[in-house]
Amino acid sequence: MPAPRLRCPELPATGLHVVEDVHRPDHVWMRHLVKRSTTVTIDATVSPAEPLRDRIPGGSYLPGDIGYDAARLPWNVAVDQRPAAVVTPRDPAEVREVVRIAAECGLKVAPQSTGHNPGPLAARGLENTVLLRTSRMSSVVADPVRGIVRAEGGALWEPAVDVAADHGAAVLHGSSPDVGVAGYSLGGGIGWYARKLGMAANSVTAVELVTGDGSLVRASAVENAALFWAVRGGGGNFGVVTALEFTMYPVTSVYAGFMLWELTDIEPVLREWASWAPTAPEEVTTSFRAMRFPPLPELPDFIRGRQIAIIDGAVLDGSDRPEEVLAGLRAKKPLMDTFAHVPTSALKRLHMDPEGGAPAVSDSTMLAGLPDAAVDAFLDQAGPDAATSLLSVELRQLGGALGRPAEGAGALDRLDGAFAAFGVTIAATPELGVRGHADAVRLTDALRPFSTGSELLNLQENPTDASRAFSAERWSRLREIRRTVDPHDVFSANHHVPLAEEAEHASL
Repeated sequence: MPAPRLRCPELPATGLHVVEDVHRPDHVWMRHLVKRSTTVTIDATVSPAEPLRDRIPGGSYLPGDIGYDAARLPWNVAVDQRPAAVVTPRDPAEVREVVRIAAECGLKVAPQSTGHNPGPLAARGLENTVLLRTSRMSSVVADPVRGIVRAEGGALWEPAVDVAADHGAAVLHGSSPDVGVAGYSLGGGIGWYARKLGMAANSVTAVELVTGDGSLVRASAVENAALFWAVRGGGGNFGVVTALEFTMYPVTSVYAGFMLWELTDIEPVLREWASWAPTAPEEVTTSFRAMRFPPLPELPDFIRGRQIAIIDGAVLDGSDRPEEVLAGLRAKKPLMDTFAHVPTSALKRLHMDPEGGAPAVSDSTMLAGLPDAAVDAFLDQAGPDAATSLLSVELRQLGGALGRPAEGAGALDRLDGAFAAFGVTIAATPELGVRGHADAVRLTDALRPFSTGSELLNLQENPTDASRAFSAERWSRLREIRRTVDPHDVFSANHHVPLAEEAEHASL
């Protein structure tokens, strides 16, 4: 028997108005850093998201509700998300109910697990959108017989790494333990094994998700194969992921660590790394960073208040002599060198990414290579004499398996570039955010002559044309599949794939 149709309130003409007395400029960057007083007034029109209160009790928050501000806060708290409602379902049944209610009431649904990269979504406006946070669905289990890990839609990478390690295996996690498995994987996902084993998206073996009509479907190479192809790279445009399964690899230890130099010694180290990286064995994946740390007491002694150059990464044990792989870098006499044989679980925090949430602004670009002129441009923007507010300016080594079409791949079958460049800083105030974003854009503008023109969407936290991450043929196929599985345009993802009949400018 079909469910009765809801009596949905009419969309208000003026919406919900939040009037704030904020002791700083209007844009909200980091709520818990700035003292403020807030007065909230709601107009008399009932919210169209009101039916969610009764159907999802204890997990629905509308503007003005106690808990709304906490529920809408993404990991990157520099982004101010103000949706029509925030819902935190406990299981796939509640996800289905949320999607059905939203669709019947003319609301869109934006899936989000951690909110590491929420900028493009918030920039399109969330006034008519239900933000569906999957964080309460976070279980992770390993199936050693099938050689997979199964993670719910809101699971983080740390438990996934640990459960695989318990079975003598590794998974294709990223550089931070508190990034969401689903968003990272379905946006591509490059980590410390990437040049040998490829992107995380193409280690996914099955996805379970709720589609626009409220159906829970399973997609794999043999079930809903077109949808399975699309979500592996197309992300949250096609439904709300409630679970995904991905391959465990028989890797128990790696040769991993970091080397550290004073920033004043960056030039010869960077030139050595830039010439070595493109032809290095595929077993090795590294990153190069120029970093400027403030003198904060919570930072470790070896980086507090310092300006450094750092190379970190891992060499899979498939390399016969991993020490020799890094010999040319070691010849540059780092002040610290921690590379050693370590268990795979040690890689979770190798990159020393911040955890628990932070206000960040950034920009990124993909590079075809690092010729001398590109190194010069990088040094101008990030070297010891650069006038920059960026905390970290990073180059990630690509190529190897990342540059070849993966067998049985999804929509994102390879990455068009030899390096990814990424500049980021902490935006503790609006003023610092404006300056940091300008410095990040200045970095990518300086590197533009060496850019491929492509995008690595997981690193792009600003509004962009998502089609730049795909070939024209794959982009067209993504749009057609989206039109088929979400014809009523229910879902709003961070990096937007428009329906086949939408104008191209809708992707911006």
